[in-house]
Amino acid sequence: MAATEFITDRQIYERVLQERVPKASDFIWIGTSDIKDLHVDSNRRMVPFLKVLSDLIKRQVSIRLIHAKEPGKRFRDDFDKCPNLIIGMERLLCPRVHFKCVVIDGRFAYSGSANLTGAGMGAKSSNRRNFESGIITTDLEMIEAIMNQFDAVWMGQFCPACQRKQFCADYKDILNPS
Repeated sequence: MAATEFITDRQIYERVLQERVPKASDFIWIGTSDIKDLHVDSNRRMVPFLKVLSDLIKRQVSIRLIHAKEPGKRFRDDFDKCPNLIIGMERLLCPRVHFKCVVIDGRFAYSGSANLTGAGMGAKSSNRRNFESGIITTDLEMIEAIMNQFDAVWMGQFCPACQRKQFCADYKDILNPS
């Protein structure tokens, strides 16, 4: 039975990043405005979230990431420690993206206010995290709507009329795929 649930703060980290992401079997789509060096608990030790994604790629899970700006140095350093992310994770920079979502295998989705950062996803201590909220759902109609928005941006539907191209590193590749 499909379910939709409102979650906040630390629940986002626990219910999405800890419970669902590691169990992905086919694909994960992540949309975020801001992206930073995020660490998660993995077998009782904190590891970069990028390592979790790298391990999923090793299991043949497809990963797509849309983000609005280039991440900082610590994120890039962690990225460089997982070389399979370079070819195994598809990435798109779109400066107009402000939605936040995680879609897993087309059967589970999170949509809400939290960016893919420690403070946003509730991975930091209670005194350092943001106040965030969102929904998680297994409702296939709602998941399809979230995926349709993600896919429209991914496929460049809005690129021809976009007035922020000077900030977008990828728009030429989207409009003129090789």
